[in-house]
Amino acid sequence: MGMHGYAYAAATIAVFFCIIHFFHRRLCCKHPLLTDYPILGMLPQLLYNLCHIHDFFTQILKLHGGTGEFTGPWFTNMDYLVTIDPLNVHHVLSKSFHNYVKGPLFRDIFQAFGDGIFTADSQPWKYNRDLFHSLFKRKGFEVFLEKTIHNKVRSSLAPVLDSLHQQGCVVDLQDVFNRFTFDNICSVVLGNDPNCLSVDFPDVAIEKAFNQAEEGIFYRHVVPRCVWKLQKLLQIGQEKKMTKACKTLDQFIHTCIASKREDQRKYKENEKAEADDHVDLLTSLMREEAHEDKFLRDAVFNLFVAGRDTITSALTWFFWLVATNPIAEVKILEELKDKFGNMNEKSSPGVLNVEEVKKLVYLHGAICESLRLFPPIPFEFKQAIEADVLPSGHGVDAGETILFSLYAMGRCKEIWGEDCSEFKPERWISQKGGMVYVPSYKFIAFNAGPRTCLGKDLSFIQMKMVAAFILSNYCVQVVEDFVATTNLSIVLLMNYGLKVRITKRGN
Repeated sequence: MGMHGYAYAAATIAVFFCIIHFFHRRLCCKHPLLTDYPILGMLPQLLYNLCHIHDFFTQILKLHGGTGEFTGPWFTNMDYLVTIDPLNVHHVLSKSFHNYVKGPLFRDIFQAFGDGIFTADSQPWKYNRDLFHSLFKRKGFEVFLEKTIHNKVRSSLAPVLDSLHQQGCVVDLQDVFNRFTFDNICSVVLGNDPNCLSVDFPDVAIEKAFNQAEEGIFYRHVVPRCVWKLQKLLQIGQEKKMTKACKTLDQFIHTCIASKREDQRKYKENEKAEADDHVDLLTSLMREEAHEDKFLRDAVFNLFVAGRDTITSALTWFFWLVATNPIAEVKILEELKDKFGNMNEKSSPGVLNVEEVKKLVYLHGAICESLRLFPPIPFEFKQAIEADVLPSGHGVDAGETILFSLYAMGRCKEIWGEDCSEFKPERWISQKGGMVYVPSYKFIAFNAGPRTCLGKDLSFIQMKMVAAFILSNYCVQVVEDFVATTNLSIVLLMNYGLKVRITKRGN
């Protein structure tokens, strides 16, 4: 047989194999969400609709009863079972928690997170969770957090908003929140305020590096693993940007760790007898036990993402919804006036404390409603250890990945009713004026089951303190013709920011 004969035989075998593989996929994929193209799978439709991916998947999942299969290009390990069925969510995140893990693929995609609490499984995860739980519940930490927010609002947020009012210019409110939360999380975690939020809006490389790293992680979700792995090896495209961003982040974090170690050395030399409860989390971690630098680096990175981007996202979407729903704004202001009088009549308007914001039921409901429609983390996925069957009847193979769309769940009428697309804080308030309980597997903005966010209560405290201060003292007006769109990142921020004008609220 000549060379042409061998080539023809090889091509024939390859075509035959591809046909068999194609029909095998068709037979195995019993609940396809999209058209499964030969070789490319369902990726073409995903990429075509990437600019509005969350709304696209919301519509697709509704058409398929809430659960279906997504298959990526052949041999790329991009096959997912996607669901918004709350019973499936409850099964995976709670009832069968030990059978579903983050898994090696998740850790590979979220490499920047290291071995921190968000990527860890089994015993390492439990150790991290118990450690952070003890820090958050420590006597004085809530007081430390409250003091930090008060200082940041008075020293930075108020002057910036006053300056914007005087200038009468358009500002990106999301950028304001990004800077505020970055300064705040630096103070809480590192004990150091970088002063990103000031009237001159300085460029801060570390703040931009976090954004770039998160965009890179999202990119890894929507392109085949072999593609981004190759880009990482060659240091081109999005992976080059991500490598540079992670290097900037690591340098910043390791510098902070070295500085803290020196502070701890001096602390021991001074032989202080009593430990101060009102200290930053990195100091607390170092005092807890002798952790290696890598553990501290991963802990700091995970705390930064949890305490910065999620709060920025929540506040941005909240203020956009309130500004575009004036009735809700009026009710929030009425509640503030009813509880605390005319706060803006004071010569130096203050910030509410922890106990005071806990009294704001309608504001709490409005924030919950914002989180329902725009969850800061729009999707979550888990990997099955052993084969399983979900409550919906869908089978799960060992090693298969299940993806939850939190964004789509917030727009599911089977969960929230026919008015699920409306911003309606009243759905969270009972006839007696208390909060309506919604199971976490239906409202999973803070995850559900054993992995429920440890900082949930702290997050609500921060958001309500900031929201109450701004709304009682300033009017936030969205610029005419502004259209809010979601960005492409692992955290649901606004694409191009939130363009508004700030004016002082009259008496």
